Amino acid sequence: MAVEHPAAAPPGDQSRIHNIGYRSYDGPRLGRAYARRSLYSQSLRGAYGLGRSAKSKVLPMLLFVVMCVPAAIMVAVAVATKANDLPLDYTRYAIVMQAVISLYVASQAPQSVSRDLRFKTVPLYFSRPIETADYVRAKYAALASALFVLTAAPLLVLYVGALLAKLDFADQTEGFAQGLVSVALLSLLFAGIGLVVASVTPRRGFGIAAVIAVLTISYGAVSTLQAIADVQDSSGAVVWIGLFSPITLVDGVQSAFLGAASAFPGGTGPGTGEGVVYVLVALGLIAAAHGLLMRRYKKVGL
Repeated sequence: MAVEHPAAAPPGDQSRIHNIGYRSYDGPRLGRAYARRSLYSQSLRGAYGLGRSAKSKVLPMLLFVVMCVPAAIMVAVAVATKANDLPLDYTRYAIVMQAVISLYVASQAPQSVSRDLRFKTVPLYFSRPIETADYVRAKYAALASALFVLTAAPLLVLYVGALLAKLDFADQTEGFAQGLVSVALLSLLFAGIGLVVASVTPRRGFGIAAVIAVLTISYGAVSTLQAIADVQDSSGAVVWIGLFSPITLVDGVQSAFLGAASAFPGGTGPGTGEGVVYVLVALGLIAAAHGLLMRRYKKVGL
């Protein structure tokens, strides 16, 4: 039987070295701080759809306009009628517009974290010189900053309009400063709650529904119980019930320490002693939100 032999290799060396352009990076190593700032900046821009598709810009920009339009109308009315004061206090504006704020948190908190969970990109972040704490703080700070822009912008419109209407400068400046402190606390509290709820599920739709449920159901339940307590002449119970909803918690803090009129039934807000409890609970919720996010992303990043 004939045996076939493999064809002889052609003479000469057939190996080739192809230069495809790869080269080592010899620039500066910017480290964790730069990575953290970049993640914060990217997340903050994403909260308003900047750097993303036009479709992604519609809802956040629309909500921003909805927040500012009532303030512009109030300024126009104050100027036209030559009023001695604005129709609404600076500290009351965010309370009145809480539905818009809740909708913004519900839409942007899942956008900030759910996509990373869904597409399993979180471990990629940690392959860089960035740690769990950097990721959590950057995301938390970005959403809180976006919320502060959303809530402080209409206050700035009110303040500028009040000065144009030649209202008392000292009173308006004090009220504006108090309003900024109030919305800063609100931004930290709402951002923490929104991120914790959104980080539970990688599905953005579920995250939106869950955030809306937490913020609206808690407020509805607290408001109902407060109304019942007020009808029964239990003003003390009205104050303590307010601890169980984020927006009433902020309302209690500002009515106790910022001189704001309370939105509680009967207009009875917490006193100084009760206000201290409100502050401690608010700060505790912010710290708890940060701790829960740290625990969540230590597991996700594995």
